[in-house]
Amino acid sequence: MKILVWHVHGGWMDAFVRGGHHYLLPTTDRGGPWGLGRAGRPWPETVQEVPVEQLRHSEIDVVVLQRMEEMDAVELLTGRRPGRDMPAIFVEHNTPKGAVPHSIHPLADQRGIVVAHVTHFNQMMWYSGRAPTVVIEHGVPDPGALYTGVLAEQAVVVNEPVRRGRVTGTDLLPQFTAAAPVTVYGMGGEQLAGSLGLPEHRLRWGGDLPASGLHAGLARHRLYLHPLRWTSLGLSLIEAMLLAMPVIVVDATEASRAVPPEAGAVSCNMAELLNAATLLLNDPGEAARRGKIAREAALAHYSLERFLRDWDVLLHECT
Repeated sequence: MKILVWHVHGGWMDAFVRGGHHYLLPTTDRGGPWGLGRAGRPWPETVQEVPVEQLRHSEIDVVVLQRMEEMDAVELLTGRRPGRDMPAIFVEHNTPKGAVPHSIHPLADQRGIVVAHVTHFNQMMWYSGRAPTVVIEHGVPDPGALYTGVLAEQAVVVNEPVRRGRVTGTDLLPQFTAAAPVTVYGMGGEQLAGSLGLPEHRLRWGGDLPASGLHAGLARHRLYLHPLRWTSLGLSLIEAMLLAMPVIVVDATEASRAVPPEAGAVSCNMAELLNAATLLLNDPGEAARRGKIAREAALAHYSLERFLRDWDVLLHECT
């Protein structure tokens, strides 16, 4: 089928567009969040860029929404209202904001659009009323077991850690640097060390790298840190597990479902996490052993094949 979908979350899209459908990605002269298209990604030929002015004349079987603003954008550009004139699915990538646990989803109590959550935690925490909901957990293309752990250091992947602060657990990083240097990869980390009052030899920004470079860089670190407090399950955590990295994870949101303790450590107790990190940093053999467990868990739970099967079922049900 032909699916209209905006390129919003690159990691999620990297999995979604590998299914057996045709994917129409809007483009504009300015690009940006409303016209990014493929953005140079090596996606299959079934991923087609469509100038927004051509959408009104394009054959579309279903729209997969990811932002509430897309409801009006689709109607403006196609003349068809999602959920009324066109089958629609809304992917909820985020944990609820504001008055948790009383947060009401913007699509609560309507019945025309299925809300597809990416974690069971999110489905439970959002109030959706009569709106139909489903969970389709993440699927991640397997980068391979690239782990070497040759650097007795720690790695994190997070976008905009300075702006997002406590949400991403940025304030926890200084405690981990007491065990070994930390390198943070992702967008907007240039001022991170200065904002935390740390020297750059203890906390470094590794840059915003393409997937292949990121995987190669991560795999050289002894362990992966996941300090996030209040976000959906990070795709970078799953990718690190697939690389066969041991993981040290703050036990929040979906973490305990995604990560077996034997894969590293999962806890809300900072002392326990620091002790586990120190153990793995000083014992490469144990780090490698736990990394293999992490990879096995990620392959079993977050395979690309399972993700695409789940989406096929939902797409056919909705159309």
